[in-house]
Amino acid sequence: MKTASLTNAIVYKEDKPNIQPLLETPFSKEIRIIFKAGQIMKEHTAPGAIVVEIFEGTIDFGVEGKIHRVVKGDMLTLDAKVPHDLKAIEDSIVRLTLAKKDTVNRVFSVVR
Repeated sequence: MKTASLTNAIVYKEDKPNIQPLLETPFSKEIRIIFKAGQIMKEHTAPGAIVVEIFEGTIDFGVEGKIHRVVKGDMLTLDAKVPHDLKAIEDSIVRLTLAKKDTVNRVFSVVR
């Protein structure tokens, strides 16, 4: 058994979203992304399907140029290679599930 917490040790960075790997399973990687209001993740794609959960806050989630407002409790999934971007409307915590073959470093590269 592996455990992780979405609520422990939350740190907001002033200059960019804080990306924190939480745990790795035999089939996925779970990541927490902590946004201060106004922070963004520029448009990017993932090599595999992803699942996104808005654990706290409000995010404008752009998909192929169309903005979707997602709020606490919302979940969404995207197929591989779909262009998307995120903007925090308020301080937010996002849980991201990646396919096993995807890398956390790819996610870090989006906010550099």
